[in-house]
Amino acid sequence: MKIAVLPGDGIGPEIIDQAVKVLQATGLPLDMTFAPVGGTAYEQHGHPLPDSTLQLAQDADAILFGAVGDWKYDTLDRPLRPEQAILGLRKHLGLFANFRPAICYEQLVDASSLKPELIAGLDILIIRELTGDIYFGQPRGRRTATDGHFPGAEEAFDTMRYSRPEIERIAHVAFKAARLRHKRLTSVDKSNVLETFQFWKDVMTEVGQAYPDVVLDHMYVDNAAMQLVKEPKKFDVVVTGNMFGDILSDEASMLTGSIGMLPSASLDVNNKGLYEPSHGSAPDIAGQGIANPLATILSAAMMLRYSLNQAAMADKIEDAVKAVLTQGLRTPDIYAQGTTKVGTTEMGDAVVTALLAQG
Repeated sequence: MKIAVLPGDGIGPEIIDQAVKVLQATGLPLDMTFAPVGGTAYEQHGHPLPDSTLQLAQDADAILFGAVGDWKYDTLDRPLRPEQAILGLRKHLGLFANFRPAICYEQLVDASSLKPELIAGLDILIIRELTGDIYFGQPRGRRTATDGHFPGAEEAFDTMRYSRPEIERIAHVAFKAARLRHKRLTSVDKSNVLETFQFWKDVMTEVGQAYPDVVLDHMYVDNAAMQLVKEPKKFDVVVTGNMFGDILSDEASMLTGSIGMLPSASLDVNNKGLYEPSHGSAPDIAGQGIANPLATILSAAMMLRYSLNQAAMADKIEDAVKAVLTQGLRTPDIYAQGTTKVGTTEMGDAVVTALLAQG
C-alpha cells in the first residue's frame, strides 16, 4: 500500500509527523514516501506542485496531505502560490468529491461555542464538489470594464459554471452516502439568484428519483448557514458546490469545538483519495509544538477506510482518539478548565499508546 506523504507548510510537517507515527504503529505494510508541496516546494523547485511530487501522487494508492500556505507567498503570481498545489492535485487526480464529517465528540461538547443541547451527538457529513464551480471556471482575469456601473474602470471577473455530468456524479455520491446513514440529503444552492444553481437544483431533483428511499430537500445557502448554527442536528448529509461547500464545511467544523478536529477526504471515481485536515497551515503557531494533530490522524483513519480497505484499523484509530479525549488530554485549541493541556507530540504519542493498548 503506497502512500504519498506531502507535509507542506506551516504546521503541516508537525501534524503529519504525528499521523505517520500512528500509521506506523498499526503494523500494516505501508510504503510511505515524502515529497515537498506548497511553499516548501516553491522554495526548492520554483513551483508549489513540482512534476516529481505530482508523479508520486499519481503513482500512490492514497495521498496524506498536511497543509499549504504562508503570508510571505501572498505577493507571488497566483499560479505560483502554495494553495495552487491542492487545486492542481484535485484537477490532475480527478478528486471531485470531498467528504467532511462534522462530529461532536461527547468529551468536547463544552469546547463548542454553542449550547451543549444543540450540538451533543452531532454527526453531519458535508459532501462538497471539488473540481468545478467558480474556483475552476473560465474565463477569469482582469480587464477594463466596457459596461456595468463604471465603464472604463479596472475590473476583475470569475466564471461560475457546472455541467450536467459534474452535478450528476456528485449527486450519486451524496445519495449513496445518505443511504448508508439516515437516508436524508440536503442539497444547498442559491437557485433564487444564480442560474448555475437553478441547474444544480434541477439535476439534483432528477437524480433523486433514482433514490426513492432517500428524502431530498433543498435549502438556500444563506439559510443553511443560519440553520447550521440554529439547529445543526436537523442535518444528516449535505451536498453542495465548491464555493458554498468551502464555507459551510468550515462553519460546521466550529460546531465541533475546533477545526483542529475535522478530517477530510477528497476522492476520485475509484475511491483513490487525498486525505487532509480541514484546517489551514496556521503559520502563526508553526514550530511552537501546540498544533492539534487529531484532524490529521483522523484523516489518516479515513484513508485506511476509503482507499486502502482497512476499515477495522480505521475504527481502532478513531477509538484511540476517543480514548485520549476521555483521558482529558487537550491541545490548546480544545483546552477547557479541568483538562490536561498537551502539545502536538504528546497528543500523537497518547494516540499511539491508546492504539497499541487495544491489542
